[in-house]
Order: sequence, then structure tokens, then C-alpha cells
Amino acid sequence: MKKALSIDIGGTKICYAIIDENGEYLTAPQKVSTPKSAEEIFSLLSSLASEYDEQIDAVAMATAGAVNRDNTRVVSSTPNLPSGYNALDFSKISSKKVFVENDANAAAWAEYKLGAAKGCDYSIVVTLGTGIGSGVINNGALIRGKSGAAVECGSMKIFADKRQKCTCGRYDCWEAYASGTGLRRCVQSMALSEPEFSTSMFKDKNIEDLTTYDVIDGVRADDAFCKKVFAQWLEYLYVGVVNLVDIFDPQCIVLSGGMGEFIDVEQLENRVNAEIVVQPVKIRLAKMKNNAGMIGAALLALK
Repeated sequence: MKKALSIDIGGTKICYAIIDENGEYLTAPQKVSTPKSAEEIFSLLSSLASEYDEQIDAVAMATAGAVNRDNTRVVSSTPNLPSGYNALDFSKISSKKVFVENDANAAAWAEYKLGAAKGCDYSIVVTLGTGIGSGVINNGALIRGKSGAAVECGSMKIFADKRQKCTCGRYDCWEAYASGTGLRRCVQSMALSEPEFSTSMFKDKNIEDLTTYDVIDGVRADDAFCKKVFAQWLEYLYVGVVNLVDIFDPQCIVLSGGMGEFIDVEQLENRVNAEIVVQPVKIRLAKMKNNAGMIGAALLALK
């Protein structure tokens, strides 16, 4: 049975474990804080690879950013990681095979092989977090594009008249509206315009301090204002999902990330299927949760 040291690199923490070719954990996942410099990250990864060298056949990595076609380094900017991160050649951290993949692509592969998209050779995973990540499986293979950067669906425009600036510097990207950041912006904007805010449980809170967690807490408490905000956020989510389905014609779309549990998936599926011009799609919630990136990267490295 082949084994990989699988590492998920995030802006605040790095998680790692040994995972076999069936996606089973052979060691409990460990977490360490992400170092403050690219050089320190490289040193940490090299140390982990050396520590587990005799137990593994490969090192697998899931990371933010577009990854080159050779699966050895990040080729795009990664604003949540230190300067110089995208200049690191990860193939040099070990004498064993080192395989690097974008974290959303890795998650899509994990859901396809073992999770909510199992059995669907045409599927999309959309990760709703601070931003929006995505991975597309087409005929049983990841779509990666000429440079490895394909399907940055969070960057697709949903308006053309420069309504809201995205963190990437452009205007009206989908993730500026339908991500966790988008929900925070939505609640702050609607607090200035919607009369329901005057009777909301958060009416005495500074508008600039309103958060996504406030919205979710308010939805749970049946707060009319928060329910209105969340309904607007769902509209933005719906627009992007319709676009993806019409473009890729998948069997299913899997929604990943903490926001998913508050979405009425059946209602969203019915609305999407009433709008699209392709055959009906299934919408499901992810099964692999926070460890999808590590599992997917290991499966890809060992296949």
C-alpha cells in the first residue's frame, strides 16, 4: 500500500498527515502555525519530509494559488501567504516524489473519488470561504488549463457596471458577493438601506463591525433583517451556480465550506434547474469537510 505525507498549506496553519492510496489516514492530522516567511515555510516542509521519509512514497501538497502543469510550484499570487511563496520550488523538499496541487482542485478530486461527487465523472466543487475556490472534474479528470490556472470561478464577473470592488482589485467578481467576505459586505451595506435593521437584534452594533457570524446567528434566531441579508446572499450564490452549470453541464455541484450547512440545497437545486439550459443537475453538500485538500492531494500524488 502506497503512502504519502500530505500537507495542506493555509495562510494561518499548516496541516499534515500520512494518508494511503485509499484516502485513509495512517496518522492523526497535525497542525502547526504557518511561518511568517517563504524561507521558513520551505524549511518546515523540508523538515517534515525528512522526518517521515522512511514511511512514505511521496509528498503531497494542497495549497492556495494556481499550480504549474508539472505540479511542483505555485505560479500565481497568494496574498494570504508570505512574499516569495510563489517562487519556491517544492520539488526540492524531498528526494521522494513531490506533488503539488491547488487546494480547490485537490478538494474536488477528494469529493469525486470518495465524497459527495462519487460516481459523477462530471462534477464541480465550489468552496465558499473567505473567497470562492472551485475545481471541475470533466470525464473523470481535473480541468487544469494550459498553465494550471483554469476554473478560477470566484473571479467570474456577475455584473458589468463596477458596483463593488473585489479583493483581487477588479470589480464585481462572484466572490466579492457570494463568499464569506461577500456576506459581510452584504450585511454592512443592507444595514444602511433596509428598514428591518432598525428592529434587528444587531441594531445597536456599529455597522462596520457587523460580520458573517452575526448574520448566521440572526438567521438562527429568526431575525427578519438577517434573514433578508442571507436571502440576498443566496441570490448572488444562485447566479454563479447557474453560470457554472450552463458552462460545464455537470452531473452535480458540491458546495463546500462552513456556509453550506445554512443553505437549503433542495430549494437551490430546484431554482437552478428551472433556469439552466442544459440537463438538470444535482446540488449536494460536501462530505470530506476540512480535510478534503489533504486527502485529494494524497490520492492525486499516489494514483
